[in-house]
Amino acid sequence: MTILVTGATGRVGRHVVQQLVKRGADVRVLSRDPAKADFQSGVKVAKGDLLDIDSLRAAFSGVNTLFLLNAVTGEEFTQALITLNIARESGVDRVVYLSVINADRFVNVPHFAVKFGAERMIEQMGFNATILRPSYFIDNDLTIKEVILNHGVYPMPIGSKGVAMVDTLDIAEIAAIELIRREQAPGKLPIETINLVGPDTLTGPDVAAIWSDVLGRPIAYGGDDPTGFEQNLAGFMPKWMAYEMRLMVERFVSDGMIPEDGDVARLTKMLGRPLHSYRSFATRIAASAAKPV
Repeated sequence: MTILVTGATGRVGRHVVQQLVKRGADVRVLSRDPAKADFQSGVKVAKGDLLDIDSLRAAFSGVNTLFLLNAVTGEEFTQALITLNIARESGVDRVVYLSVINADRFVNVPHFAVKFGAERMIEQMGFNATILRPSYFIDNDLTIKEVILNHGVYPMPIGSKGVAMVDTLDIAEIAAIELIRREQAPGKLPIETINLVGPDTLTGPDVAAIWSDVLGRPIAYGGDDPTGFEQNLAGFMPKWMAYEMRLMVERFVSDGMIPEDGDVARLTKMLGRPLHSYRSFATRIAASAAKPV
């Protein structure tokens, strides 16, 4: 049977497809623009999106297992609920859903509340599911590398409680492992929730210190200013989204994103290797920046 991957052209989804192909899975991706879905040979592409009922029904034909990833948009909740309903209608009950850590606690943040609502639907409709709850993506900091490199400031207001940032490669590999496990199971498995975290829980000053070390020059932490953060984001994204991101970083500052006991050990055992660290990410960026043009 086939595994359907949504969000397949994004940072996480693309790696999920690669990991599934590596494991010999039959993969189909859903894409609004098949021309952008330049995957390995053998990956099938279904044209459509999560609000196009006809294309969804067609995409689910012959599918046994779903990887559900939908982006932060004003329609995210509707997309998730419709996709899960069409999955059930199509006889698909094996699901791996990409949620977010603390989805049940940070409910004032819209996309956290959305994901918590989708988790409840998955549970109440009796899906055979793994719910993945990643922390802040290490790779998000690719968007601020120029600020770090050119201005000597780490600008993300992540606070002093600590955030266990996770690499998208680790997210994708765990997702693929769970998709294959669900796909190949002879019967229904219980719902499981897995926190996806990195090996280190870092504060804003901790991250600035890592950058200082790998670059060999002082990098300052920009501080815990959600107002300035929102204003900067509003310059290049919709204001509602900038405000939502502000609400998220306010929770970073007040609560952090801290693993539960055993999370790191569980993930390390599942992967059979150490988790990717923020220091490794920063070291790669620093080495790339040091290369002559």
